[in-house]
Amino acid sequence: MATEKSRLLILVDNEPAQARIITSLAKRENWRVKTAESCEEALELLGSKEGSEADCLLFDQRVAGDDPCDYIRQVRSASEVSVVMIAGSNSPLQAVEAMRAGASDYLIKPVVPERLALALRGAVRGDSSRDELQPLAEKLPPILDFDAMVGSDTAFRTALAKAATAARGHGHVLVEGESGTGKEMLLRAIHHASTRSKGPKKLVNCEGLPANTLESLLFGHEKGAFAGAFERQEGLLSICDGGTLILDEIDTVDREIQERLAAVLETGIVRPTGASHGFRIDVRILAGSERRLEVLVDEGKFSPELFEKLSPTRITLPPLRERMGDIPALVRYFLSEFGKQEGNKHHSIADSGLSLLEAYEWPGNVRQLQTVLFRACVHERREALTAHSFPQLAELLGEADRGESKSRGLGTLLYAEDGHIRSLSEIEADIIRLAIGHYRGKMTEVARRLGIGRSTLYRKLQELGIDNAA
Repeated sequence: MATEKSRLLILVDNEPAQARIITSLAKRENWRVKTAESCEEALELLGSKEGSEADCLLFDQRVAGDDPCDYIRQVRSASEVSVVMIAGSNSPLQAVEAMRAGASDYLIKPVVPERLALALRGAVRGDSSRDELQPLAEKLPPILDFDAMVGSDTAFRTALAKAATAARGHGHVLVEGESGTGKEMLLRAIHHASTRSKGPKKLVNCEGLPANTLESLLFGHEKGAFAGAFERQEGLLSICDGGTLILDEIDTVDREIQERLAAVLETGIVRPTGASHGFRIDVRILAGSERRLEVLVDEGKFSPELFEKLSPTRITLPPLRERMGDIPALVRYFLSEFGKQEGNKHHSIADSGLSLLEAYEWPGNVRQLQTVLFRACVHERREALTAHSFPQLAELLGEADRGESKSRGLGTLLYAEDGHIRSLSEIEADIIRLAIGHYRGKMTEVARRLGIGRSTLYRKLQELGIDNAA
């Protein structure tokens, strides 16, 4: 493969405007780009001396015709190059089929700069079809309800309770937390549960957007306000009047834009660039930050005025490594949701798979866990996910780093490691042991909760070989 300084992208696209944009974005990420207008031309290029050095092939689904997955298989059989597909819609079925065919990632039109950068970075990290620990460029469909925020950790539940209270209010909200902890999902849930839920709403991921682009996007501009301003553009602050503007990764915003936004929140008046006067607006800001803004203010890297406006309701989401006990519940929730998606089947998880997931520290947090499970479900043909369903994770951790699943006592497993359903007597014995432990050996309460008599319970203990002190 090519070195980092000479990474080569083969772009398969016959739409000149899109090809120019993607080429420009890829060059910013230090990629050389060779463009092919047809799938056949790209395969020929892959077979050439120059094409053999390619790290990634990016193709528009439309160019491949009726069966883009067949084209992915052709490319993967001809080369070890990573394959990324550009799709016209965010369909889980498309993603599942493309990844099963061998794609490492997929992008949705119009291609967002940071999503493309993420996909290209992932393309040079090894086996593209099973690179389970790398994030997907396109996020899985978000769920907007607080009930979808799974976990019983105290700090996490405190954050959710604070968010639920904030949703009923009218003030601005700041959610801080590491990447992948669920900030964007929580911000969406706050809006969804708020009195402004039926009002206008826009979400902007500020990371990676050039300062001038973000400035026009937020505040708008008049025709002729600067070179290239050929038309008047209404800003999102005006568009969201009476509603909500969600600004994720606000810690990456240029300082001058921070000051301008703080002034808008102070006065309630937004003035587009080049305009002679401003407009009064009523906008609620829900902001997300990967870094602690208080620290950035102390370092002189964030506007104190904007921090003051955003921080009265300040919520911190803990990283997954600080709430590892929530992993079993998160795993079962995600598997249930994946099973509802078209193209996916329902999976359970064996103890070997769960103990493996519990042994990893998850630097990418809940989002990384979700991606790992999604990839495993895409590729696993058996009913239950086992340690074998996560080969890279198993290799990374090794046998010495994991033991019995910490989820023992939190539930019972329906599947053995071979993917077959466990016997009814084994499952029944597990449930009785869990009940005895949960009710601290109070056998009358155990029998009542299980819906059986005490004599029946003692008979089952004898039949199943269970110590009643378990």
